[in-house]
Amino acid sequence: MIKVVIVDDSKLIRMILNEIISAAPDMQVVGEAEDPLEARDLIKSLNPDVLTLDIEMPKMDGITFLKNLMRLRPMPVVMLSTLTAEGAPITLEALSIGAVDFLEKPKVDVKESLGKYADVLVEKIRAAAGARLSQIIRSRKRAQQSDAAPAATGDFKKNHLIAIGASTGGTEAIKEVVINLPANFCPIVVTQHIPPVFSKTYAERLNKVCKMTVHEASHGQVIEPGHIYIAPGDKHLTVLKRGSKLLCQLDDSEPVNRHKPAVDVLFDSIAKYMGKYSSGVILTGMGADGAKGLLRLKESGAYTITQDENSSVVYGMPRAAKELGAGNEELPLDKIAKRLMELATRSI
Repeated sequence: MIKVVIVDDSKLIRMILNEIISAAPDMQVVGEAEDPLEARDLIKSLNPDVLTLDIEMPKMDGITFLKNLMRLRPMPVVMLSTLTAEGAPITLEALSIGAVDFLEKPKVDVKESLGKYADVLVEKIRAAAGARLSQIIRSRKRAQQSDAAPAATGDFKKNHLIAIGASTGGTEAIKEVVINLPANFCPIVVTQHIPPVFSKTYAERLNKVCKMTVHEASHGQVIEPGHIYIAPGDKHLTVLKRGSKLLCQLDDSEPVNRHKPAVDVLFDSIAKYMGKYSSGVILTGMGADGAKGLLRLKESGAYTITQDENSSVVYGMPRAAKELGAGNEELPLDKIAKRLMELATRSI
């Protein structure tokens, strides 16, 4: 039984969350708190498996509390956020501090959406309960050390494209992979499961710490070396070859594997146009999105990599890919960037 403590200053929100979580057969709400100071005492006495934490609360904001929690008593946390442009930086900061995942606060006046919301909330809590918190902490430390590390340089293939797919735990995992790639590295296209207003903020945050230039991908944008293209949170990202150029294409079709953007959609487009001139990577995340696409990439001649279990925050997508035999190689997170550089370096 997964023991959950709910931390939110709204009595109505706590009631809704309690009702949803208590209805799950494998979960139990063991406590509720209306502010972080009350939550601190509940955590000590109840020893919960997962915490749902509101970002904005009285007495102490969620970010400050999360920093203290990860320093003194690390545990899986799902942040409840307002999915707005204003809320995006704070939520992404929470993920960088150590939160496993985040979810929009329930809309109490839209009853018809609560059923779908309940399914997502329960799925995220379940994934958080099984998340490897030690990996989140290690990844944070490595990213901090990497900030000041010099980027290697090299003579890279001019016609090589790298594709990365990720979900839960992916925002920080992607950062760890790309943060020290050199400014002249092969172009990278990325699909991370993320809400619409967050993808632009995420790209901007990455761009501040990477040697490569990071964009939220736009329709028709030319794909060039030294650049990383992040799929917008409400569109599928695909790659189109037109003459000698590669272009980003944004697709507003239905979700695939319940996701938009979907990793499979990106990988399939690259398998069609690039084949052996590409590399594909599946990183941490729940579910199986990207597994079949990675297999099709491999079958087209691409070199494919799956993140290993020990370094994944949630070993769902990499496991699904491994079980399909979709990866040429399985690597820990901190070895993937080096391997990509080897694959992209020109043969002498």
